[in-house]
Amino acid sequence: MIDRLAKRVAVLQGWPRRLTWLLSGAAAVLALPPFFFIPALPVGFAILLWSLDGVKTRKSALAAGWWFGTGHFAAGFYWISHAFLVQPEIYGWMIPFALLGLGGGLAIFPMLAVWGSWQLGKGRIARAFLLASFWSIAEFARGHVLTGFPWNLLGHIWAIDPAPMQFASLVGIYGLSAVTALFATLPAAWIAGRSGRFVALGGILIAALLWGGGAIRLSGLPDMATELASAPADAPILQVVQPNIAQSEKWEKSLQEIHFRQLLAMSRRPADMDASQQRIVIWPETAATFFLETDPGRRAMIGDVLGPNDILITGAPRTFPRDSEEFQVWNSVEAIDDRGAIVGSFDKFHLVPFGEYVPFRSILPFPKLTAGRTDFSAGAGPATLHVKNLPPFSPLICYEVIFPGAVTDDQDRPAWLLNVTNDGWFGHSAGPYQHLAAARFRAVEEGVPMVRAAYTGVSAVFDSYGRLQKDLPLTKQGILISPLLVGKNHTTVYYLWRNIPFYGIVTLIFVLVLGYQQVRKSPGTKK
Repeated sequence: MIDRLAKRVAVLQGWPRRLTWLLSGAAAVLALPPFFFIPALPVGFAILLWSLDGVKTRKSALAAGWWFGTGHFAAGFYWISHAFLVQPEIYGWMIPFALLGLGGGLAIFPMLAVWGSWQLGKGRIARAFLLASFWSIAEFARGHVLTGFPWNLLGHIWAIDPAPMQFASLVGIYGLSAVTALFATLPAAWIAGRSGRFVALGGILIAALLWGGGAIRLSGLPDMATELASAPADAPILQVVQPNIAQSEKWEKSLQEIHFRQLLAMSRRPADMDASQQRIVIWPETAATFFLETDPGRRAMIGDVLGPNDILITGAPRTFPRDSEEFQVWNSVEAIDDRGAIVGSFDKFHLVPFGEYVPFRSILPFPKLTAGRTDFSAGAGPATLHVKNLPPFSPLICYEVIFPGAVTDDQDRPAWLLNVTNDGWFGHSAGPYQHLAAARFRAVEEGVPMVRAAYTGVSAVFDSYGRLQKDLPLTKQGILISPLLVGKNHTTVYYLWRNIPFYGIVTLIFVLVLGYQQVRKSPGTKK
């Protein structure tokens, strides 16, 4: 039956074939957060690979990759349309252009990957291995070209459970994606005879090894309930505030004071908390919708809800120029003590194109999505903040957290990662869950906890192995209280070697496949 299905896919022509590519790419998205229907990934890639048996020209091979990629990215990033509906009268007309432009533009990467595997792969088995390698390279390129957008990498399917995520501590998310790409492509080789069925079973074995190896790594740790119950008495207490204020109301001048007082009320010490315990109160990205430096009255009000050892960390816009006399605005994180003094600040360095600034503004007459007419300025880069007696931390604002290997200052390693974000732009959609999965992987890669404060959710705390401590659901108002556990921080292979293991995996696949093809070409070799 599988052979017959593969043959029917291979002989498709015209629009039925293009539609098959488009739908198979979209179907593969079901393996990603928040759906985690993992079998959809090998099924989607199998249809793509089987169709390549009927591709005879370079143009058709390029078309296969582009249509598959367009379906994959348009379905995977559908939630971007929600951002344009916050002010539909201004931005609504841009939705089809944004979705088609993003999906079709990003499809260039899988287009080249599919073409490369078709061009160099001689036979179904070789083509499956090469597509995995080229797809991995394409994901790496997508994460770096034109400021990069490493969202919805194939490796993110393993955020379904902390066990298979552990391989990222060795090879990073790009290395895990390379292995996941093999898991996705190898089952398609089932139709290639006895050797093909052996290769297809290898794809299933990859999933078993990821899960089993990760489970072994985690087996030596106490369960999370035990970890929390046995937290050191002097561990700082995290109090993450999730106000769940609608994006359409967030910047309303008439509601600004109401929102601020709501944040203050949610930041008071709970009645059942020991007065001597140090708190780290965390507000999400731009929770302070005013300029803290020029508003000592509100800073004093913040200080009033803090104890002597407490610190409140909030996202806020910042205007004071540091190195220039020209007016600038930064999307920042600022730390405030009980006196209302700013004791630490950090400026976002990886800005969102069209969200926080407009590229080529002189020729593109589009307004940016965020409040205000002035483009945000970029900060200097990852930094570790040392604030009073807190464990040092690396702040990451919004989607800065999706960039593997670029979330810490490697010369000043932090004890924990803090991601403040506002996913309220994307409503109740897949976007916030995909963002959460990327943040979780940074904890596994770096071997330090990840604390995430999201304006409308999902706020969460993960330990240094990516295990969930506590979370607050999407679109719910609430306070997350949990100890900051840094006692099991560890140095990972990925932290030491970064993407070198990924390069090794991709190179090994190429060497094995090209060597295999060379052997099959040799005189006397049984075909």
